[in-house]
Parts: sequence; structure tokens; C-alpha cells
Amino acid sequence: MKKKQIAILGSTGSIGTQALEVIDEHSDLYEVYCLTANNKVELLAEQAHKFRPAAIVIANEQHYDELQQLMSDLPDVKVYAGRQALEEIVEADPIDMVLTAMVGFAGLSPTIHAIKARKAIALANKETLVVAGELILQLAQEYHTPILPVDSEHSAIFQSLVGEDDNPIEKILLTASGGPFRNFTIEQLAMVTKADALRHPTWDMGAKITIDSATMMNKGFEVIEAKWLFGVDARQIQVLVHPQSIVHSAVQFHDGAVKAQLGVPDMRLPIQYAFSFPQRLPLSGDRLDFFAQKLEFFEPDLQKFRCLALAFEAIAKGGNMPCILNAANEIVNRAFLEDRCSFLQMSDIIEQTMAKCTFSALPDYDTYVATDAEARRIAASLL
Repeated sequence: MKKKQIAILGSTGSIGTQALEVIDEHSDLYEVYCLTANNKVELLAEQAHKFRPAAIVIANEQHYDELQQLMSDLPDVKVYAGRQALEEIVEADPIDMVLTAMVGFAGLSPTIHAIKARKAIALANKETLVVAGELILQLAQEYHTPILPVDSEHSAIFQSLVGEDDNPIEKILLTASGGPFRNFTIEQLAMVTKADALRHPTWDMGAKITIDSATMMNKGFEVIEAKWLFGVDARQIQVLVHPQSIVHSAVQFHDGAVKAQLGVPDMRLPIQYAFSFPQRLPLSGDRLDFFAQKLEFFEPDLQKFRCLALAFEAIAKGGNMPCILNAANEIVNRAFLEDRCSFLQMSDIIEQTMAKCTFSALPDYDTYVATDAEARRIAASLL
């Protein structure tokens, strides 16, 4: 049986490394065609030595010479660098599926190229749908390209909908861990540090997503993603704070029935399900013990976690407003990690950027690119 050829955009990040674990566990079914990274040259070279892909790409061209040197003993593995190389590699004929695990706006263009090349998309890059959800869905429909969600929450919703055909969705119940500051007061939030924010209680993720989880912007992005992926109005999406991260999300149908997907917090499961759908493959790891802990659910506090409220405002406004939201968030997230911005200042600057940036009700791709650049300039000036 021919092995499925997979390209991993962002192979050195949390999702990328766990995807490689899945491929390693099912090496009879999957093969790595291409690996890409932004800056982690040594890890990318280490992965390439283990999995022997046809090609690797380092997005930051400054690392090209170092990567070539590290790969000099494997001349059969082609080494490329730069943004254009990322866009071109996903179009390679042998590729069956592209896992978009890059972080941020940078994932949008390679995803569009992969869709136009009719590659199945395993979507882990939230920003693609946050920034340009309408455009991405139009392209996916035009090029008959399946988009399979990899986020644990969206995978859970997807799994809950399998077999339901066209049964109407009354409500999506999108769960959130609440992050490390769920029980903090606003006064306490004013004092938190990046070290505090990086200690997530249940998930092991990259720094950017971990900070977004702490502000609950990550959940705001997931609301926007869910709107596009599942064709619902944002008002049909209810966020439930669920500290145990056992119920990964649920769907309520118009007869009142609720279907949910449960499991231990392990990102390999949704990654593997995207790779193998509609089949379920065996997966090593812990199993859920229903007697080990109680399951709790709380309403999110939108006054303490303004980023979540701003995400609902952005999707209600529509147009390029979610793009503005994302660009401003990328700037303040990095500033917080570099101690140039406080925890509460992040939402203040995002809100001000949303008010100042040029609004477009009917954006196209060029509008998104211009909006992203303008919003970044405005947010940076407000720091």
C-alpha cells in the first residue's frame, strides 16, 4: 500500500514534533515528504536525519548556510530557504497532505498555495481562518480541497458531527482550560509575568500559543475558526471554561441532544485523526479514567479576559477586523514575551488598534496583507 506523503509546515514546534511522533508510530502508513521551520536549524536538521524527507525548508534565509552545512552528509535531502520556497514546496506532486502547523499570519500564504495545488489540509494554524476564513473556504470549495481540523477543540466538534449528515447545529460548546489565571483578580492580573503565563496547567504548547491561552485570545481565535469551519453564527458558539481539559468540545443539536468528544489531553490524537480520517488507528499513551477527577464547567469572565470579548467583537464586525485583531495580538504577544508590555496592556493595545486601523467590509487577499502590515505598525506605535 502506498504511504501517504505528508508535508509538515512548522515541524519544530509543538504540533510539528507530535505529528512526527504519530508518523513514527505508523511508519507503515505515513512518510514525511517535507519539513519546514522558521529558525530552529539544529532541530530541523535532526528531524531530517531521522525521517529522510525529500526536502526541507528554513523560512529565515539567514540560516540557510548553517542548515546546508548540517545536511552536507545527506545530499539526497534538498535544502531550500525563504518564503517563496515554502509556497512552492507545498505544491510538489507527491504530497498528499499538508499539515499547517506554522504559527501566525505567515501560515496563510503557504496554506493558500497548498489548497490551490489540491492538497488535503490538516489545519493547525489558527490564524489562517481567523484572518481570511471566508477566502479560505471559497478556495477550498473551488479546488475541492478537504480541510481537516487539528486543534483539539475543532477536532472534537468535527468528531461529534461525523454521521450527523445535515442535522442542524443548535449550539457549539467550545471548551477552554481557562489558562493559569482563571481564578485571578484584575489586580493580580496586572502583576503577572511571562514566567507565570508560560506555566499552562494542562497543555504543553509553544510560547506564543501559551500566552494566547493565558489571555484567552486563543479561545477567541477558536470561536472565529469554528464559525468558518462549521458554518454557524458566532452567537451559536458558547465558550465553557473546563479546567480539566477532558471534554474537548461538544455539539448541541436542535433536538437538545449533546455529543462530545472526551479524552486525556494529548494533541497526538487530533493530529492522527486528521491524518487517518475516517479511520481510527491505535495510539499509544494514557487512557481516560472517569474516576480520577470531577469535571467542572464555568462561564468565562469577559471583563477579566478582554481578549476573548474583543474576538467576539471582531467577528461581529466582520470584514478585515479579525485580521486587525490577529496582527495586533501578534505584536503585543511578542512584546509581552520580551517584557515590553504588561499582561493587561495587551488587550488595551489590541482594542486601540482595532479602533484606529482602516476597516474594509469586503477584503481580498491583498487587503489582508495590507491590513496586517498597517495593524502591526499601529500596535507597535502604541507600545
